Amino acid sequence: MIVSMWMTRDLVTIEPDTPITEAAAIMAERHIRRLPVIEKHANNPHPVGIITATDILHAYPPHVNPFAIGVSALQQTHIRAAEIMSRSLQTVTPETPIEEAARIMRNEKLSTLLVVQKMKLVGLITESDIFRAFVGILDSRPGGVRITFEIAKEENIFGFLAPVALKWDVHIVSLMSVEQGDRKLCVVRITGGAVDSMLDELWSSGHIVLNVLRPT
Repeated sequence: MIVSMWMTRDLVTIEPDTPITEAAAIMAERHIRRLPVIEKHANNPHPVGIITATDILHAYPPHVNPFAIGVSALQQTHIRAAEIMSRSLQTVTPETPIEEAARIMRNEKLSTLLVVQKMKLVGLITESDIFRAFVGILDSRPGGVRITFEIAKEENIFGFLAPVALKWDVHIVSLMSVEQGDRKLCVVRITGGAVDSMLDELWSSGHIVLNVLRPT
């Protein structure tokens, strides 16, 4: 899966000279917590920063809620987005694998990545989008079985599973391998009437089965 399958395309953006009072009002009205800051280059939105709800909160005294409806004139500020936005941007492209976007977020301790194509801002992907993607991969629905088992580092796991699934007329819904420390694991979701027979063959093949999940 790639970023374009999960990113937000309908973006709300602001410009560097947008007052943060206006940015706060947009966030409150649209129920969002971050706004990309753009400049128009040949009518294309070029990202120059990002401003978050936390950035805005820190720009006000502790007793002021800038997101409250009807903030009084005494609580207004002349601060512009350019003064508090983050300029150190981490970006990905629509074709970036979803796991690479997740790796960048983890390593850089980010909750959001801007999606850029040919210097043009085309989307936004957040932690929540990443979670949705991985839930979609691992989600076990009623009627199927999810099996997690150990495999050898260089093992062709599809070459092993495909003939076994055909033998027992079992449908492989999804298949993925992950490395956990010094071992490699396979997570396979299967459906069919002979799931237990396939599981027995998996055990007899010498693979160590770590978990069998049968959603109800």
